[in-house]
Amino acid sequence: MQGEIRMFLRLRTTLTAALFLLAALASAPAVAQAVKTVPRAAKTWTPPRTPDGHPDLQGFWTNATFTPLERPTELANKEFFTEQEAAAYEKQRRLKDNSQAADDIHYDNVAWQSENYAKGVSSRRTSLIFDPPDGKVPPLTPNGQKLAAELAEKARRRNLAESASTRNLAERCISWGAEGPPMLGTTYNANMQIMQTASTVAIYTEMVHNVRIVPLDGRPHIPSTIHQLDGDSRGHWEGDTLVVDSSNFSDETPFRGPPATARQDIFSSRSLHVIERFTRIDPNTIAYRFTVEDPMVWTRSWTGEILMHRFEGPILEYACQEGNYGLANILAGARTAENKAGK
Repeated sequence: MQGEIRMFLRLRTTLTAALFLLAALASAPAVAQAVKTVPRAAKTWTPPRTPDGHPDLQGFWTNATFTPLERPTELANKEFFTEQEAAAYEKQRRLKDNSQAADDIHYDNVAWQSENYAKGVSSRRTSLIFDPPDGKVPPLTPNGQKLAAELAEKARRRNLAESASTRNLAERCISWGAEGPPMLGTTYNANMQIMQTASTVAIYTEMVHNVRIVPLDGRPHIPSTIHQLDGDSRGHWEGDTLVVDSSNFSDETPFRGPPATARQDIFSSRSLHVIERFTRIDPNTIAYRFTVEDPMVWTRSWTGEILMHRFEGPILEYACQEGNYGLANILAGARTAENKAGK
């Protein structure tokens, strides 16, 4: 019964988000026909254009990948797998996902992320990060080390389940960090829809059904005194590449990379600045590059790349809060434990 309820919640369409997108982007040209992922085309391929002359990025895309955010230590400065190594790595990861006990399947990897979502090794890279050359997030600054200590204490307090506000944003159905920027993918539901007009691009992310609106009309960022969880994004075109500049982040902005490979201690401050580059390189692929800097946290900036693959769609509803009793149970369990301990 629980499985049926979960499936029912999953299959409900996100009507509210859809209406929002239609209202915000009523003048957008029709979404290009979605097709299943196919091998990348030749370099001479020319992207289709919208009426205003820019590459058409519209459609349904997934950035699901087996490639970790940071390079495993044993691979040192090896930036790329060979074709054979990539195939072996992907096979090993798929085998791990599909070798779970029948009575203990973690549905996010197995049930929701199908073969059609092109979840493989992105560009044969050994890590999404390629700069610094070691493929890892740079060392912390002294201030970053101080913030890390504060976050560790905060995490310790969070385990006490003192109140809903002390739990993390994912448990509270506010954010998984998947929507970015930067958009680093998730364990499951690593899907998005892009719509565009001459003056606006909208990126609708399945996880927590977030919609990011990116103005292209040259308007300045919002005042520096205003901070938002997803930052404030402004876009422009450089040739055939959409460049998105984001600032004004909150110090609660979460980071989340591909599963089982992202460090849980990656964090940022209000000084976070992200540059994203979207380049459509064939009918079914967008090369997505991101550069992240935060002088209050890291000693230098870091840059990575992930391929976004086209899929048929549509995007379904991620119904988090409606069917999520976990938060109430966590708090109730903590109070019961305290009562038993006589606290």
